[in-house]
Amino acid sequence: MIDFKPILKDIEPSKEEEEKVHNLADKLMEIINITAQNEKITAEAVLLGSVAKNTWISSVDNGDKDLDIDIFIKFPLTTSSDDLKSLGLKLAKNCIEEADGVYEERYASHPYLTGTIQGYQVDLVPCYDIQHSRELKSAVDRTLLHTQYVMGNLKTGQEKEVRLLKRFMQMVGTYGSEFRVGGFSGYLCELLVIYYGSFLEVLQGAWDEWKPGIQIDLLEYGTADMFSEPLVVVDPTDGNRNVSAALTLQKMSEFVIAAGNFLKKPEKSYFYPKVIKYNQKDILEEFSQRETTSLILSFPAPNIPSDALHPQIRKTEKSLVKILETEDFSVLGSDSWSNEGDVDENIGNKEDQVKRKEVVILLEMNTWSLPLFKKRNGPAIWDKSNTSKFLKKHPQSWIEGDQWKTLSEREYQNVDSLIHGILKSDGIRRFRVGKHLKKEILKNYELRDVIDVLNVEDADKGLLEFLHHYLNKGEFLSR
Repeated sequence: MIDFKPILKDIEPSKEEEEKVHNLADKLMEIINITAQNEKITAEAVLLGSVAKNTWISSVDNGDKDLDIDIFIKFPLTTSSDDLKSLGLKLAKNCIEEADGVYEERYASHPYLTGTIQGYQVDLVPCYDIQHSRELKSAVDRTLLHTQYVMGNLKTGQEKEVRLLKRFMQMVGTYGSEFRVGGFSGYLCELLVIYYGSFLEVLQGAWDEWKPGIQIDLLEYGTADMFSEPLVVVDPTDGNRNVSAALTLQKMSEFVIAAGNFLKKPEKSYFYPKVIKYNQKDILEEFSQRETTSLILSFPAPNIPSDALHPQIRKTEKSLVKILETEDFSVLGSDSWSNEGDVDENIGNKEDQVKRKEVVILLEMNTWSLPLFKKRNGPAIWDKSNTSKFLKKHPQSWIEGDQWKTLSEREYQNVDSLIHGILKSDGIRRFRVGKHLKKEILKNYELRDVIDVLNVEDADKGLLEFLHHYLNKGEFLSR
C-alpha cells in the first residue's frame, strides 16, 4: 500500500493557513456579534462546516478546492421568518462590507450571502438556533446539528482519513452533492469514515458490500427502510432523513469501481488531477468513426442559480430523449452541459469576460431517419364495435393473428424535423421542458450537427472538453 504522508502533506492546510483562515473567521464573527449587540438584534455568529470540523482540504493546491468558510448567524426559535431573513441579511451585508469583501445573494431554504474576502469564499447564512431536528424550521438549520455530531464523533486522526476520502472522490469525479454532480457531500464522507473507521476501510466496504439498497444506520434508528435511494445513510441527527438522498446511482457506481481499481492497484496519482489530453481533430475523427448522427441543441441559459438550472437541463434532456424514442428514433446516448462561470480571457474588460451563458444538449442517434409509413395496431377482430370504427377510418387494414393492422403516415421522418417541430410554440406542449428554459428555447435556439460544430476552426474549449468526456466516459476512475 502507498505511503499517504506525502499526499496528506499536499492536501492538509499548513499551520499558517489554518491560522489565517481561523483569524478571518474570528474577525467576521466578531463584526457580526458586535453589530448585533449595537443594533439590539438577538443573534450570534458561529463557525460551522468543514473548517469547524477540521476536515477541509488545503486551498494551496492546483486541484479542486474544498474551502468555504461557513459562518451561520443563529437566531432564537421565537424569531419570525421575515425577521430572520431581513435581519440576517442586514448583518451579513454589513459584515462583508466592513471586511472590504464583495458578495452576491443566493437562496437555499431562504436567502444567504456568498462573499469573497481576502481571497477566501465565505458563506454567511441566517439560521435558527435549534438543539434537535424536531425544532427544524429550514433545511440550513441542520448544519448546526451536523457539525456538532461530527465534532463529537470523529476520533483524533480521522480528520486525515476524511481528507483522503474527499480528495480521492474529487479526483475520480464523484464528490459534490449539488445536482449537476449528484455525488457525495462532505458530511456524507465524514459519516462514512466514522462508520467504517478509515479511508481504506470505506473503499473496502464499498467494493465488498455496496449495491443498490445498502443501508448504514449509525445510531440504529431502524428507519432505513423508509428510503428508496441506492445508498441509504440515516442521518444520526434525524432518523427521518437520508444523508445520501442526492447521490445518484451513476456516481455511487463510479465510486465503487474507482475504489476497486485503487484497492487492486494503489497509485498516488488517484489523489492528483489526471492529465487529460484531447484536441479538436481527434474528437472530430472519433465522432466520424462512430457513424452515428450526433446533434447539439443549444440555447441561452436563463439567469437563475446553478442549483435551479441543472435540474431543469436534465429534465429537458430526458424529455427530449423520450419524445424521440416514442417516435421510433433510437437514441444511442445523450448528455447535457452549461458553460456557466466560464470566462473569455481575450476580452479586456473583466466584467465583459463572462461569456454568454449557454445550455447544450447532445443527442447521439442510432436512427436518424425513418420511412414515411409505420405499422399501427388496431382492435382485436372480436371487438366488433371498435372494429367498425377502425375500418371506417382505415379501410386498407389487414389482420395479423386476431388483430387489425394498418399503415399510417409519420408526421416526422427525421430527427431534425421532429425537434424543430416540438420547439415551436404549438408543439412545445409535448415537451417537459424546465419552466425557465422554455422561454429561452422558444426565443432562440440552434440545432447543429456535431461534425459541423467540430469543423469550425477553434471551437469553444469548454464544449470540446464536454464532448471529449462524453466519448471517454469513466476515464477518471482508473490510473
